Amino acid sequence: MSDTNREESDTKAGPGADADADANIDTDQWRDELEAKRAEKDEFFAEHPQSPIPPEEREDFEGLDYFDPDPDYRVTATVEAHDDPEVVLMETTAGREMRYLRAATLTFNLDRADADLEDTTAELAAYQLESPNEEAYFVPFRDKTTGQQTYDGGRYMELAADRDLETGDELVVDFNLAYSPFCAFSETFDCPLPPEENWLDVAIPAGERYE
Repeated sequence: MSDTNREESDTKAGPGADADADANIDTDQWRDELEAKRAEKDEFFAEHPQSPIPPEEREDFEGLDYFDPDPDYRVTATVEAHDDPEVVLMETTAGREMRYLRAATLTFNLDRADADLEDTTAELAAYQLESPNEEAYFVPFRDKTTGQQTYDGGRYMELAADRDLETGDELVVDFNLAYSPFCAFSETFDCPLPPEENWLDVAIPAGERYE
């Protein structure tokens, strides 16, 4: 079963985002909305027939684990759009390959209050399926928490834009919305694995945990 757990970001962050991702948000409201989204997902996992939690385990399910909300991981990325996107073959957890198009490259700065974590500039590729109906940008990634504090198959983000991205656009990327694919919870799903170009050489302690 292919993983259909593709979660579109509620930030609806589109081209023309403010250069400072925190400049125009109410942090308390952002935190409340994030916590409400997490509670809604926990309810889905516990009760919905399409939950990836095996039915015999749902009664004992007590909710997903998360890092604390941290606005340091809500960043603004600069877009390099690829007019003639290359095909990227992503391996899956079941040993298959899935075809994606490398639609854009996102460059962003991580400026973190935690003195134990270095500031850095990083890049992530954003992909789309070859289907013309695919709208959201798919950003699978690994980081230094992968296999330790987060799922060893990497995590996903979905970024919604209000039009096709163009080079020079800015897009808010909120790592607090990073989530584990359904494969983390059941072997019946088949999930794409983040390609090596999206392996970050830093820790991203934001979003879903999995230990």
